[in-house]
Amino acid sequence: MTIASPAKFRFDLDLGHREERSSILSDSAMAAMLTAARAEGYEQGLGDGERSLVSKSAQRLAHAAELLADHTAALNAALDDSRHATLTEAVDLASAIARKLAGHLLAREPTAEIEALIAECLVSLDAVPHLVIRCAPDLADAVREIALARIANSGFTGRLVVLGDPDQAISDAKIEWADGGLVRDRAALETEIERRIAAFVAARRGHPIKSGPGGTTA
Repeated sequence: MTIASPAKFRFDLDLGHREERSSILSDSAMAAMLTAARAEGYEQGLGDGERSLVSKSAQRLAHAAELLADHTAALNAALDDSRHATLTEAVDLASAIARKLAGHLLAREPTAEIEALIAECLVSLDAVPHLVIRCAPDLADAVREIALARIANSGFTGRLVVLGDPDQAISDAKIEWADGGLVRDRAALETEIERRIAAFVAARRGHPIKSGPGGTTA
């Protein structure tokens, strides 16, 4: 068996080859790596920029939508308040006019409501022993005449008593019999009307008021 002689280490050759390999890596590989790194950095930067721009645009759009929604809600609330205020003013005006007209009518015909009350009572009071009518003192005589005329055309055969009562306002009256009675109290009626008007307006505040062809309706 033959043993080969070991090769001598040549510093100049080996070093030369290393320099040559090192030179090849520096000129080609490094240039390619640099180009690739630049391209990758550009693409990444472009992508990050686009994503940032889209995100900012979406945020601005969402903020604008929120502002629009808030402004729309505020506008609707203002419109509802305005419509309800108009409704309240209209109802108050109608109520004031009605009170004034009623006052003029009662001043002109103070016994009209009392006569209607007497007529309502006599329909079902055939067998009662007596009927007492309390009214304003200034109207006592007129009310007595009205009651007697009504009784003459009814089945009532009891005793009629008409009393002038200073507690009764003009056009008010209290009619009493053995087991019942009726009262006509203008102040109480006006209080009840005001209560119902207030309830009506309050109820309308819980519902939107829609504007129709003929104007504003609830």
